[in-house]
Amino acid sequence: MAKVVKAKYATHDAPCLKTTFGAIPAFTFAMSAKDLLSLHYVAVRGKDLEEGAVQRPLSIRRINGIRSYILDGNTFFNSFIINWTDENFSPSFSNGSISIPLVPHAAQVLDGQHRLAGLETAIEIDSKVGDSELLVTMCIGLTTPDAARIFLNINTEQKPVPKSLVYDLFGDVVSDENHAINRATDLARDLNDDPDSPLYNLIKFPGAPRGQGNIELSTFVSALKDHLTPKKGTFYTYKLKEFDKQKAAISNFFTVIRDYYTEAKAWSSASKNPFLKAAGFNGAMDFFLDSLIKRCAEKGSFAIPVMKDFIGLDRDGIVTWEELKGKDGKTARKAIKDLLESNLLNSLLRHDDYQF
Repeated sequence: MAKVVKAKYATHDAPCLKTTFGAIPAFTFAMSAKDLLSLHYVAVRGKDLEEGAVQRPLSIRRINGIRSYILDGNTFFNSFIINWTDENFSPSFSNGSISIPLVPHAAQVLDGQHRLAGLETAIEIDSKVGDSELLVTMCIGLTTPDAARIFLNINTEQKPVPKSLVYDLFGDVVSDENHAINRATDLARDLNDDPDSPLYNLIKFPGAPRGQGNIELSTFVSALKDHLTPKKGTFYTYKLKEFDKQKAAISNFFTVIRDYYTEAKAWSSASKNPFLKAAGFNGAMDFFLDSLIKRCAEKGSFAIPVMKDFIGLDRDGIVTWEELKGKDGKTARKAIKDLLESNLLNSLLRHDDYQF
């Protein structure tokens, strides 16, 4: 019987840190992008039947965005997580080091499939990208439940940080000319995704399925971006500089409006709710940014009860979209602002109450 000679592969040798994820051993080390690309493969859940298949199909839009990010000179500081599955070859460990045979397609990707696809397309344009070092965390021979546990930990328990938060954290040393647009987009995303938000699932993002969302993202961003400009925007003038405070102020405002319109059985009706249309939303934001923020700042509170006192809508006096449908956008926008402003003007002190 002929003797079977095992193929020999080049190895990647590096210092290695051993840790555990619960009861699962994990090994962290540095590796070049080109070596990791040759080593990895993607097992898609619902398509590949092997153990550890938990990944989702790739998004071309995300890959192209990551490629541009890499070619702009950026890198990744968070680790790529892989699961070694090849049964014929195995990594070896000695004195705090790891030796990995560079076997093609020997390890599943658990986290980083889009980053790797972006790296692969970036290398086609600039081969030097392949030499960049990446941080890799590797498990060995995970079952599908174990792989799913890691995947869920990454994708459900860890929430991405809003991009514009970099200005809140490093505003004195980081220049972000697109901060206002990024911040408005981050606010829209958070208000749309938060189940406790009055705008939950009401903002329409590019690429969203037909019928999902009502207020266009571009409408939301256009209404807010000038007011989110650092140092001179309305939010900064009234000391609402942090993301959480900005989100809370907008959320509380629309919570008040939602409560009034829900009482009038008009909030959940697309034909009645004027705030789901561009003109109505812009009219509401005109009132909020031009009048309400200042009054709340003077009061020292952006709480819902305070806003409710200022707005004070009458159930029988609300304006629905049915009443505005025939009007041009400018007129409808002003009608909503005037509606919200009416009680604010009535709440001013009587002239004989002024102090001099």
